[in-house]
Amino acid sequence: MQTSQHVLFERSEMKDRHLVRKKITDHIADETKLPILIFPEGTCTNNTIVMMFKKGSFEVGGTIHPVAIKYDPRFGDIFWNSTKYSMVTYVFNVMTSWAIVCDVWYLPPMVKEEEDDAVHFANRVKAVIAAQGGMSVLPWDGGLKRKKVKDSFKEEQQKKYCQII
Repeated sequence: MQTSQHVLFERSEMKDRHLVRKKITDHIADETKLPILIFPEGTCTNNTIVMMFKKGSFEVGGTIHPVAIKYDPRFGDIFWNSTKYSMVTYVFNVMTSWAIVCDVWYLPPMVKEEEDDAVHFANRVKAVIAAQGGMSVLPWDGGLKRKKVKDSFKEEQQKKYCQII
């Protein structure tokens, strides 16, 4: 990973976040360097939804080249449900599957508009990717599948539900 200039960080460490932002900003400012590949969802989903994008990738400026990737599970399912299968079982299933097939769409470049903040820009990019892949957009963080849902989030959803009723 060191030879290919990976940027590793611990998301929970605030100092790491600032260091990563600086490294990414410096990288995109240097036109001799290759583009950075970032997975802003921060998790894997089951090909039916696109979860909330982490805003850090969209704070640094530069041009975003969105890529929509959707796996076809007919010959082998690449999605790992870590609550259901161990890593060993998952790797065995992938390695013994008939094929791993996916559609990849390279979408037109996008730039942050003047009225955009990082969250709005991330949501615009996410919507384009989801539309191309025929997936639903969810405002939730992918970490919800591993963490307890915050009470404030539950209350917000309850209020929305009450307004519908």
